[in-house]
Amino acid sequence: MKELMITKFEQRDAHVAVIGLGYVGLPLAVQFAQAGYRVTGIDLDQRKVEAINRGESYIGDISSETLAAVTGQRAASSHATSNGSTASAGTPTAAITQAAAPTTQTQAGILRATADYSVLAECDAVSICVPTPLNKTGDPDISYIYSATEQIAQYLHRGMAIVLESTTYPGTTTEVVLPRLLENDRALQIGKDFFLAFSPERVDPGRTDWLTHNTPKVIGGVTPECLAVAIAYYSAAIETLVPVSSPNAAEMVKLFENTFRSVNIGLANEMLLMCDKLGLDAWEVIDAAATKPFGFMRFTPGPGLGGHCIPIDPHYLSWKLRTLAYNARFIELASEINTEMPRYWVQQVQDALNDAGRAVKGSRILVLGVAYKKNVNDMRESPALDIIHLLEEKGGHVYYHDPHVPSFQHEGMEMVSVTDLHVALSMVDCVVVATDHDVYDWDEIRHKAALVVDTRHVI
Repeated sequence: MKELMITKFEQRDAHVAVIGLGYVGLPLAVQFAQAGYRVTGIDLDQRKVEAINRGESYIGDISSETLAAVTGQRAASSHATSNGSTASAGTPTAAITQAAAPTTQTQAGILRATADYSVLAECDAVSICVPTPLNKTGDPDISYIYSATEQIAQYLHRGMAIVLESTTYPGTTTEVVLPRLLENDRALQIGKDFFLAFSPERVDPGRTDWLTHNTPKVIGGVTPECLAVAIAYYSAAIETLVPVSSPNAAEMVKLFENTFRSVNIGLANEMLLMCDKLGLDAWEVIDAAATKPFGFMRFTPGPGLGGHCIPIDPHYLSWKLRTLAYNARFIELASEINTEMPRYWVQQVQDALNDAGRAVKGSRILVLGVAYKKNVNDMRESPALDIIHLLEEKGGHVYYHDPHVPSFQHEGMEMVSVTDLHVALSMVDCVVVATDHDVYDWDEIRHKAALVVDTRHVI
């Protein structure tokens, strides 16, 4: 079965599925389709399903033109895909690079979307790309993984590869997903009849340099056979694969990557707080430190953490360690500092308005940008939302402008972006730069605004 599946992947005879068609799943499904697979995307959101089948993208990183080409909604364009040659599962620490091999033309009409999981009965492989948020107590919520696994278990069959991409704590693949799959059909054997692996997503929305196809991809199989099949599956679409010894190791890799960023951003934020106390310019200090050609990596302070990874992933690791009676102190401290940054910036607004003879209460305040990072429309965990809440709690009349987010609803708050930024700049008492979108004219903002509090150091 292992050799049969590897041959299917090499020859692009496989029908593959992607569960979850968000910021991770849709780009992956498109990449698989461009590689020559027949792809079915599965999502319970009927609006996403209908949009994909019309060839209309709702993800900034995937253009509608690109999506339409692989759904058969328009003439396809020529492209190159990765070579499907299989790499050895041998040394788990070595990167496997697949050389690009040209194909004649993209196959039109090889990506379809559905909300019906029964299609899994005919699929050779499935990638799970569902959300893994935190619940209200700050603990991991893997209910979406449970749900996807339940559906896969119903349609599990010989000759099926399953790869979990959703970020989670070490042990999820082997302790949660695998037992449920084995429970459904005890006659099927892992590594012989079906194959299971973990390969963490590495998506950074808004990037144009590191995309799905060229970002090195870590992958760990439950058995060596699982790893070999998963490598064959992904090597068709991903240029570089990095095999590791187990799913647990691959799960830990993802958490370490984002914990590294969270801790270092926390350090940069605390540097800002310390420099503020000392009367120093934190950015001058960071810029000067960054001239050191070794032993230093530049991180900068800001309004806080946002997005689907950095504010959340470290808590998966600290939660897992708490079950082993270990306190992940760096994670907890970094989280404490990063979470308090919106309050720091609201205090800066209050101090700036006081210096201008005004109180926050009754002042008109314009927040520029509500996306968690520049040039995207993703608002998940955005610190700008906390800043808006805190300013409103103090009695400020808060407005916002974001060219990527025309309106939003969040925790009972509904807001619409101001339509004319040029007029708004001259009408408000204070402008808070929360997201540094490239479309903003910082010279105009500096000259028109009566007062600016700049959390991104762009002015």
